[in-house]
Amino acid sequence: MESLQERYARKSVCFGCGPANDKGLRIRSFLEGDALVARFRAEPHHAAFPGVLNGGIIGVLLDCHCNWAAAMRLMQGRPELPSTVTADYAIQLKRPTPIDAEILLRARAVEVKGDRCVVEGTLEAAGKVCATCRGTFVAVEPGHPAYHRW
Repeated sequence: MESLQERYARKSVCFGCGPANDKGLRIRSFLEGDALVARFRAEPHHAAFPGVLNGGIIGVLLDCHCNWAAAMRLMQGRPELPSTVTADYAIQLKRPTPIDAEILLRARAVEVKGDRCVVEGTLEAAGKVCATCRGTFVAVEPGHPAYHRW
């Protein structure tokens, strides 16, 4: 099944979600109802310490996945997917994330105002929420370095 990144951003080199970055995380996001869902398997070099996923990797996973949720929501009523960037985001680490468990990312747009979208997301592993995210993502205009980055 084709992910949103493979459909809309095949040439993206983003470390978190770019299909064209062979050293990146290559998040693959899929629409499920009104939410965006991704599954991810960490590798040993993503560890903070033995058995636990690095917090920076957690931040990248949630930032990229939530950004895609915003882009998909902001695309409603537009002819093409807008290029979106992160304006702000906050991660709350609730518990250690086991590195050997499948990671489940969920994100949902909770507020839209013009070109801005607020998204809430979760990162789950072994059936428990390990981290949460709330961020604001903005569709950029021509002249911005990220415009048409997809």
